[in-house]
Amino acid sequence: MSDRSGEVVTSFLLGAVLGAVAGVLLAPSSGKVTREKVNDWLDETAENAKEKFEDLEDEIKKRKEQLLKS
Repeated sequence: MSDRSGEVVTSFLLGAVLGAVAGVLLAPSSGKVTREKVNDWLDETAENAKEKFEDLEDEIKKRKEQLLKS
């Protein structure tokens, strides 16, 4: 990973959050439907974030082992 990968991930997540908020606010739905949509989106986003952090953890471990072998 490059030094800027953290910035890219942060920018992506911020864009996703802003897009989701705009979509929810502009969608013509009842309060209950909107809450369900937000809840589903939050669950999905949390799962995606967890997967990304696990991938990052694996990458860090891999690089650590490479450095220790050097």
